Amino acid sequence: MGLCQAACKFAYRIILLTVNQKIDQRLRLTLRQLEVFAAIARGGTTRAAADDISRSQSAASNALGELESVLGVQLFDRVGKKLVINENGRALLPRAATVLEHAAETEMLFTVEHAAPLRLASSYTIGEYLLPDLIAGWKSAHPRSHVRVQIANTHDVFDSVTEFRADIGFIEGSHSHPELAVRRWRTDHMVIIAQPGHPMAGRRASGRQLANAGWVLREPGSGTREASDRWLIPQLPEMQLELELSTNEAVKRAVAAGIGLGCLSELAVRDSVQQGWLVQLGTTFPAIDRTLSIVRHRSKKLGSAAEGFMQHCMA
Repeated sequence: MGLCQAACKFAYRIILLTVNQKIDQRLRLTLRQLEVFAAIARGGTTRAAADDISRSQSAASNALGELESVLGVQLFDRVGKKLVINENGRALLPRAATVLEHAAETEMLFTVEHAAPLRLASSYTIGEYLLPDLIAGWKSAHPRSHVRVQIANTHDVFDSVTEFRADIGFIEGSHSHPELAVRRWRTDHMVIIAQPGHPMAGRRASGRQLANAGWVLREPGSGTREASDRWLIPQLPEMQLELELSTNEAVKRAVAAGIGLGCLSELAVRDSVQQGWLVQLGTTFPAIDRTLSIVRHRSKKLGSAAEGFMQHCMA
């Protein structure tokens, strides 16, 4: 064997050894470490993470230490007893969430169709008045699919998707967020409601009449409140706010009890108006529509169930 050929063979062995070492180093990262890391990111302490994933606190602490040792970086800043995720942790979190979701799907691949839960977060209006029919259609086609839905205001839906507690979020309004991809979905219409015995019932209410009325509205942070403020405040700069409530149903009941007028999505009041315990008021104000949107995390690849459900909603 010539000197040049021997040198090439030696160099090849060195390259192969280096590649194998890198592969071995990469494979020291385990699903258990990633599971603990994601749980700590959610809970803020190893104790909360251990309770979340049914492990001991010492096992959770050891898994985090092993992961940080493998990666060669700290993933959390220690602030008292809290573990606050830092830049390194935020960079890892979407990848960890994707790996864990795909691992769960792989684990159940040959047992149950769509066994990995479909995790949704939705605003109240969409979750109460649109999602039930959509989920029913999905379950009809995929009877073994397990669906979890968190219903909250739009601000909390954003938090659930950015923190990987939900795969898909449904929000009111066309908001933007640097970590989220927002897709316009449907158009919704805002209306003013009153109890049937209200003096303005059956009439076209003027701006002065509405300015003198008391109002029952959703809480700040909700997409419905944002839309009602955008519509009403330019017309009624001194509107009299009587009550703020955190659900559409609570607003409707308060309006029906005579506490004041309400402003909600037409989706939320349609059945109540048809049943006769609320009435929709006509106004001289220009009508306002709002966008309903679907959001997902830019850095997270959706699993098959989430991708399929998103296409089902867009159909």
